Amino acid sequence: MSEDGTDSGRRRFLLGSTSVVGVAGVVGAVVPFVGSWSPSAKARAAGAAVRIDISQVEEGAIMGPIPAWRGKPIFIVRRTAEALAALPEVADRLQDPDSTQPEQPEYATNAHRSREPEILVLVGLCPHLFCSPTPHIELRAEPFDEDWKGGFFCPCHGSRFDLAGRVFQGSPASRNMQVPPYYYESETVLVIGEDGVGA
Repeated sequence: MSEDGTDSGRRRFLLGSTSVVGVAGVVGAVVPFVGSWSPSAKARAAGAAVRIDISQVEEGAIMGPIPAWRGKPIFIVRRTAEALAALPEVADRLQDPDSTQPEQPEYATNAHRSREPEILVLVGLCPHLFCSPTPHIELRAEPFDEDWKGGFFCPCHGSRFDLAGRVFQGSPASRNMQVPPYYYESETVLVIGEDGVGA
C-alpha cells in the first residue's frame, strides 16, 4: 500500500510539474504573438512626421541629406531667383516637366514642384535604384552637362535631375524625384510626412 501511495505522489508531482512547464511554454509563445499586434515605438517613429527648422538655410544653399522621414534622406534647397528663372529653360530636355505622376502631391505639379517657389523639398533618392544623387545646385557647366542649370546627379548610373527634381531625358531613372508630403507650420518650420490641416 505504501508503494501505491508513493507512486500516486510521484504521479501527482510529475503531472503538476508537466502542467506548469506546459503553461509556461504556452505563455512564452503567446506573449510575443500578442505583442506583435501593436507596433513598437521604433516602428511608430519610422512613419511619424518630423519638424525641420529651415531658418538657417541661406539662399542658394542646401540642407541635407537629412535622414529625417521614414529613414529616407531629405533634401531642402533654398533656390535663388536665378535658379527659379532657369527652370523653364530646361523643360524641353525633361521626361516629365509637368510632374504628371499620380503619386506626387498636388503642390508638386507646378514648374517649381513646391508649395513656395523658393523652397524645394525632395526625398533624396534616385527613383532608378534608390541611390542618393549628389547635389550640384550651382548654375555652371559640369563634366556631365555643359549647359547645367543646377540640380542633382546620380554618379551610380548617371541619372540627372534639375533643381525641381525633374528627371532629364536619357537618364536611367524613369520618373522625377519624390516630393514628400509636407506643410509649413510657420515661416521657418517645415513638417515633413503630413500635408497638414493648416497647409
